[in-house]
Amino acid sequence: MSLETVKAHFKKWNREADILEFETSSATVELAAEAIGCIPARIAKTLSFKGEGDQAILVVAAGDAKVDNKKFRQAFGLKARMLSADEVVEQTGHIIGGVCPFGLANELDVYLDISMKRFETLFPACGSSNSAIELTLDELVEYSSAKEWVDVCKGWEEEQVKEAVASNINQPQN
Repeated sequence: MSLETVKAHFKKWNREADILEFETSSATVELAAEAIGCIPARIAKTLSFKGEGDQAILVVAAGDAKVDNKKFRQAFGLKARMLSADEVVEQTGHIIGGVCPFGLANELDVYLDISMKRFETLFPACGSSNSAIELTLDELVEYSSAKEWVDVCKGWEEEQVKEAVASNINQPQN
């Protein structure tokens, strides 16, 4: 039913028909990138953490980013503790592999990690393990009702540096 709640969510913007549904699984960053035909970094993964009390915190990050515990603690004043699979379903209404910041079962705080800002569009899941939608950063902010942009991830900057170095090495020198 989760896909249906996400479709209902996107109806507000007349975007429900833009949801992509795949014959194959898109439950992991790699599978989603393969199904869509994009690089894994452009998959917007939604990570679910324990927040204050019983309230979860959702962080949407680029597919190649990993949560940095020190940055997470600085941003939220909490230790980064992921929810269990059961807690994810209870809090978001979505199963692991389809978690997204849309059509949520509860009103949760959604934060967007700056690791996504290097792309014009990204592909978050849409409530099932075989769905996604292509969104611009502005659309992602609006449709997720994100509270703010945060810097709580690592790993993606190193990839950018490696790519820049590799492209410079392959450039002919004058």
